[in-house]
Amino acid sequence: MYWFDPMYLLFIGPAVLLGFVAQMMVRSAYASARQQPSRLSGVAAARHVLDSAGLQEIGIEMIPGQLSDHYDPRHKVLRLSQDVYNGRNLAAVGIAAHEAGHAIQDARHYAPLVVRNLAVPVAGFGSQIGGLLLVVGLIMSAMGHAWQPFGQTIFGLGVILFGTVVVFQVVNLPVEFDASARAKAQLVSLGIVDGHDMGPVRRVLRAAALTYVAATLQAILTLAYYVWRMQQQSDR
Repeated sequence: MYWFDPMYLLFIGPAVLLGFVAQMMVRSAYASARQQPSRLSGVAAARHVLDSAGLQEIGIEMIPGQLSDHYDPRHKVLRLSQDVYNGRNLAAVGIAAHEAGHAIQDARHYAPLVVRNLAVPVAGFGSQIGGLLLVVGLIMSAMGHAWQPFGQTIFGLGVILFGTVVVFQVVNLPVEFDASARAKAQLVSLGIVDGHDMGPVRRVLRAAALTYVAATLQAILTLAYYVWRMQQQSDR
């Protein structure tokens, strides 16, 4: 089939493998940390971290799903999954504190977060429209020599737009790493978790960070494949 290109699998294979390993690590670390009790529930830990940073106005809501936790900068609210919201274990407080770390970043105007928030709509547009242009470009290039120049141009525009996804993923890495660093520091300094009990929390946050690394690597390698494919078309 024209659409199946084994080279694509070769390009993104390392990222897919890393993503699989990261997901396995997340599940293992999360399951283990859930067995370790904590002094506070996830919502109480998040509230304590936020209040200690002077962010009493930030709300906390419970949402459905597992590991669907996130901070919404538009509405200034932490949204925690039911297990994290109610959980009195190290997994719950670690994840809740991580999301509270994003709220602190937002309040402190942490530069990478500001850039990431600005990049979200651009990356969304680049992912959708860029993907469409890539497909259209391939179809036009396959229609014959007369259509190839137009197909290559459209494909090139698709590659450029997809590049915004890579920029977003790269900018997102320091945001996630910093939120985890803030979470670990706050959990210890506020006495929510004793220093010698931080091992399970660190493993959960480290495994979660690896999933972002894998996503970034996949975006970079996918872009590299598109650039290679564009070069192949130019050489024909």
